[in-house]
Amino acid sequence: MTVAEPSQGGGAPLGGKEPHDHRTDSVAPGRVACAESTVAPLRVRVQRRPVHGVLLLDKPLGWSSNDALQKAKWLLRAEKAGHTGTLDPLATGVLPLCFGAATKFSQLHLDADKAYETTVRLGSKTLTGDAEGQVVATNPVTCSLGEVVEVLDRFMGPIQQVPPMHSALKRDGVALYEFARRGETVDRPARDVVIHELELLDVQLTGPEPFLRLRVTCSKGTYIRTLGEDIAEALGCGGHLVALRRIATGDFFEHQCVGLAQLEAMSESERLACLRPVDALLAGHERVTLDGDNSGRFLSGLRRRVDLPDHPRVAVFGSAPQALLGVAHITARELIPDRLLSPIDIQQILENRPHASA
Repeated sequence: MTVAEPSQGGGAPLGGKEPHDHRTDSVAPGRVACAESTVAPLRVRVQRRPVHGVLLLDKPLGWSSNDALQKAKWLLRAEKAGHTGTLDPLATGVLPLCFGAATKFSQLHLDADKAYETTVRLGSKTLTGDAEGQVVATNPVTCSLGEVVEVLDRFMGPIQQVPPMHSALKRDGVALYEFARRGETVDRPARDVVIHELELLDVQLTGPEPFLRLRVTCSKGTYIRTLGEDIAEALGCGGHLVALRRIATGDFFEHQCVGLAQLEAMSESERLACLRPVDALLAGHERVTLDGDNSGRFLSGLRRRVDLPDHPRVAVFGSAPQALLGVAHITARELIPDRLLSPIDIQQILENRPHASA
């Protein structure tokens, strides 16, 4: 655990989880201004088109991940879209959106480590563990800075977490938040996660609103809301999250992201230029390039002989033209296809080059 000087700027609220793939048609946001109170949303149908790539979105506060996805999909007029894991409406920050062929590989990004900045309000516990919930207990904050540092050290490395009741995790096919809305609590097995880094950015232990501001780098599946509650409980006062911002996921960082308002103000060509290539999702994959004949056979799902050692994750490219063909693994000198792009996808990607790469 490291202690940093207090920094400026920072957070905005909560959470982050599970993958989704959304392929619904059209329709744009907005409402008609009218004196009537029952006016339905204005639905503007757009002409969809094939769009392939990854958009790094800075999800705004108050938007669900799906709402943000659908807005970006509408702005790009994309036929097919999904994302690599959700952020709660009360969270902001890095949300990679996948379009077209990139949706084939969105699951591969779920294992990536995540980084967050969060603010924990001390001395006040809520029903949901965040600022949206009803306050259920208040306690004086009597801990010292030294005790804060000691407690943070205890949360470094492998830990176990009990998922919060107000989460999308399912029990017997029912989301936990559905039980919570009915006032029910069900048993949830603890889950193993890893806290790689836990940095104290700012702290205030006195006054009307004591808080900790933290930077957390963690493994997939970590509930930052639960982490904040557990740290506050260990300090003897309880607490809840009032801000959460995802600053990184895998090799994607907040400074690379574009906001929805920025995207909306752009021309169509500028929006398309924000897309990263599909293989941006394949960091950590071994790169293998095949010649023309082997490329065609590989795209047909056939194994290819290669003079290479075993490797569990391989990104396979064709050489003429240079294009991503799919992902595979190597076992006993055989390149075995796992997930392939279609020839139509590849043709469309080639026709719409170049992609921006910030």
